[in-house]
Amino acid sequence: MDVRRAADRALEQARSALATDQPERAADHLAGALAHAPTLPEVHEVLGRLAARPGGGLDLFRAGPHASPGRLAARAHLLAAAGRPEDGLPLLAAASGQSPAADWAGIPWVDEPALGVRIEPGLLAQVLMRLCTRVGEPAPPTLRPYLTVVRHALAAYPEHAMLLGAGSALARRVGEHDLAVDWAARGARVRPSKLGEIWLGYAYRSAGKLPEALAALRRAVAHDPDDLSVYADIAGTLADNGRLDDALSWVDRALERDPDYDCAVHTAHRLRHRADGDLTHLVRLADYIRDHPDESHEHTDLADCCRDTPWLSGAPAAAPLPRGSAPVAAEPTPDAVRRLRQVAALSWAHPPAAYDAALQLIMVSPADLLALLAHPPADVAAPEVWACLGLLHHRAEEGWLDSERRRMLLGLVDGGADRVTEAALFALIVAAWTDPSARADVARVVTARLTEVASRPGARSFAELALATPDLDQSARQLATAITRMPVVPRPRGRSRLSLRWRRG
Repeated sequence: MDVRRAADRALEQARSALATDQPERAADHLAGALAHAPTLPEVHEVLGRLAARPGGGLDLFRAGPHASPGRLAARAHLLAAAGRPEDGLPLLAAASGQSPAADWAGIPWVDEPALGVRIEPGLLAQVLMRLCTRVGEPAPPTLRPYLTVVRHALAAYPEHAMLLGAGSALARRVGEHDLAVDWAARGARVRPSKLGEIWLGYAYRSAGKLPEALAALRRAVAHDPDDLSVYADIAGTLADNGRLDDALSWVDRALERDPDYDCAVHTAHRLRHRADGDLTHLVRLADYIRDHPDESHEHTDLADCCRDTPWLSGAPAAAPLPRGSAPVAAEPTPDAVRRLRQVAALSWAHPPAAYDAALQLIMVSPADLLALLAHPPADVAAPEVWACLGLLHHRAEEGWLDSERRRMLLGLVDGGADRVTEAALFALIVAAWTDPSARADVARVVTARLTEVASRPGARSFAELALATPDLDQSARQLATAITRMPVVPRPRGRSRLSLRWRRG
């Protein structure tokens, strides 16, 4: 069903509910219609009928912490109809924050110049800052109506520094770079402050003016030398413009002040990995993330560094290995197949994220996980990988070297180049990422398998796995690198030896 048809259907249900004096049901359907088509005139016509009720219909659309965007927008429109648009705008912006692509603000009352005058400028600045934290850069053009509100408000309050800065943050997100620089510069002049210089630095950076951006961010540091997030911002800006040595010096300055400050640690590992390509930086970052679950905000440095790297961010797009003939094993239960479908994917953010995603498979027995390896569902992405990651969660409380999960995965690794072998080897590597006590053992296993298959067809994927392995020694890493640089050789078809391995076990 397309968007317009869905909106029309919800609207029809709302009208029907109103005709039978069921306003609560009508409100539910109307919120759904708004979610599909926020600017559809017919939706606002029916909303007007609710506005004519005693109390303006506001009791039908309460704005709790878990209110849907459609419900928030409906209440905002009713407030505007009641002559209180300044109270409605924060709710409309909250709807945009939840669903930025929808045109929640593309309605006439938001464009009225009077709104910018009526809303208190400090409140508008807070609304904009909350909205900007919810949307990325660039932001969709559906946010442009809020920029109109800022223009009208600044006409009435031209020297409100917070509104100038917050308006700049929105302007740069929607691609108005010159306007963003102008507003941020005005705000920094009116009231010099760390935040004002940060807004100005970001505006210059988005406009491609690196020297001006760095100068503003350095002034922000002068305002507050203990705000290490600015050091990380400067380092990231320098690195993105090819000045890696300068960037690392700023990271080091931050770490001298606080070796455990999360933004500095994430930036340091990301930039050092960019400088030398050493996997150790990413492994140490994963360790830091595991040991510091309460970080100041979400970071994407580890995922950014792993992106598009075989096995670090997904199964490599290489020539497919043959699954082989079906081994003698029971079929997996329907519940096991269902749980596998819920988690399986061809990609993941980084190895620890793959481990976490497979946690649901703790409810699948090892026997069923092995059955999934023997009879992988054809409609599931990388089923062998996820079945092996499921085995990694089996009796996870056991110490690594004597664990059942290690014994099962080693049994699967003992074989030729097929999908099961690769999947089991990857699960061992994920164990090394998530458990430092497993690293030496896994590195030894990976080195042995790499050496064994180095001259065989299919060695490339083993080499890519080796390059994703923590604590691999230099000679093995050099061998793996050399293999990945060799021309790809077609892999022969062969039988899966899963059943033979487990008969021996």
